[in-house]
Amino acid sequence: MKTRIGILGYGNLGRGTEIAVAAAEDMELAAVFTRRDPAGVKIITEGVPVVSVNEIEQWKDKIDVLILCGGSATDLPVQTPRYAALFNVIDSFDTHARIPEHFANVDAAAKASGHIGMISVGWDPGLFSLNRVYANAILPDGKDYTFWGKGVSQGHSDAVRRIDGVKNAKQYTIPVEAALEAVRSGEDPELSTRDKHLRECFVVAEEGADKARIEKEIKEMPNYFADYNTIVHFIDEDEFKKNHSGMAHGGFVFRSGKTGVNKENKHIIEYRLTLDSNPEFTTSVLVAYARAAKRMYDEGQRGCKTVLDVPPAYLCTQSGDELRAHLL
Repeated sequence: MKTRIGILGYGNLGRGTEIAVAAAEDMELAAVFTRRDPAGVKIITEGVPVVSVNEIEQWKDKIDVLILCGGSATDLPVQTPRYAALFNVIDSFDTHARIPEHFANVDAAAKASGHIGMISVGWDPGLFSLNRVYANAILPDGKDYTFWGKGVSQGHSDAVRRIDGVKNAKQYTIPVEAALEAVRSGEDPELSTRDKHLRECFVVAEEGADKARIEKEIKEMPNYFADYNTIVHFIDEDEFKKNHSGMAHGGFVFRSGKTGVNKENKHIIEYRLTLDSNPEFTTSVLVAYARAAKRMYDEGQRGCKTVLDVPPAYLCTQSGDELRAHLL
């Protein structure tokens, strides 16, 4: 029997999730839930209903995993604990500083209702988190470095779009090239948050909006922009559509470490992602972990989980024998 997937929210992540579910032989899309008028939401998959989120409780026994496709700024802190009371849920919450708080809230809700709540799934947090853990375990005497970009950050773009007076926005995260090369060459530099990345925002403001206030709110936003050098450009809608419609992203995780009696041998682990579509890649990760969430639930596990709690084999459709024969 195929795993029945529900999608909450049909923006970039929702569409990407739909595509990833369609490509998964062991899954089927059961419903898409929206806060908008369902009649105005057109999805790709034929025969699948688009349902008002107000009716979501009626689907409690018809969905195995609900994939939450909202933003980390305001949606997921509320939605993930709320819907963990009804379903096994999975989200891509990416505000690193608030993950412990989010974990605790989802864990309490999921345990109380007897569900799995999988949080912070994607590529960072997510795949990059795994690489940091593996590298730290292997090279305990060393340093971690993470660089993002150049690319569009969905979470940061969403945070800018939620500022009063902003009609549309894209935020690009750009690694500082000199810092990147210093790490790659084994110099082990001491780098602040500001030393590693530049954030560049392209904003379409509402007519009559106070642009100075918007720029100030962006640059002072905690957890998103306050710790970075941030450039804000105000542009019109035509330029935005022409030059800022793509969703490419990527990044690097490094661990520089030493081994030997006198620490004479140096090692650098580098993991890199280059992504044409940030949302489609992120949702491909979400769907793989939805498979794991269902397996863990079927085994009797409950409560909140992250990528660090999931055995790699649980992500795959192949059996253990197949994985050992072909991928080990």
